[in-house]
Amino acid sequence: MAKPLDYHTIHAIFTRFHAAEPEPKGELEHVNAYTLLVAVALSAQATDAGVNKATRPLFAKVDTPDKMLALGEEGLIAHIRTIGLYRNKARNVMKLSRILVEEYGGEVPSSRAALQALPGVGRKTANVVLNMWWGLPAQAVDTHIFRVGNRTRIAPGRTVDAVERAIEDNVPAEFQRHAHHWLILHGRYVCKARKPVCANCIIRDLCPYEDKTE
Repeated sequence: MAKPLDYHTIHAIFTRFHAAEPEPKGELEHVNAYTLLVAVALSAQATDAGVNKATRPLFAKVDTPDKMLALGEEGLIAHIRTIGLYRNKARNVMKLSRILVEEYGGEVPSSRAALQALPGVGRKTANVVLNMWWGLPAQAVDTHIFRVGNRTRIAPGRTVDAVERAIEDNVPAEFQRHAHHWLILHGRYVCKARKPVCANCIIRDLCPYEDKTE
């Protein structure tokens, strides 16, 4: 396994990320903790843009688990049919909505364990909600962050869990809250999978990736 970059280099990288975008935001549209949870659960194997297109009219009238239960599974499917695996996702959204109503008074719980106990909610989804809604330094590792973490050696690891731990271990504390957003946006728009846009990369001189593009 590749050795992580040294502290000073990682600090310099995140100093540049911060200077370029001090308050990075997630791109999934939501109006409260519940709609954020639903949006993230729907985003698995789908693009944020595709999820937003489907949920924009949905969240305009359904923004609580009670309203989701009133809409019903078929009503939800009618809104999210364009999203991959929509039937399974609709089933999980209805199940988690019922649990939120019956066990949490309609509120979204604020612990990782409680979130992960909900149907269709994995560690990555839980971390996104904890980070975006409650501002916790939770690192939600997706394919973009996994790629960037390994390419740049900011957070090398063979699994998403290993990369998550590496971010927590290697990224200086003052950058932890927004680390996963900086990394995901960098991976989505600059450090792309097939052809990274190295010419536009603000950390090009600090990145050890050997196959840089011009």
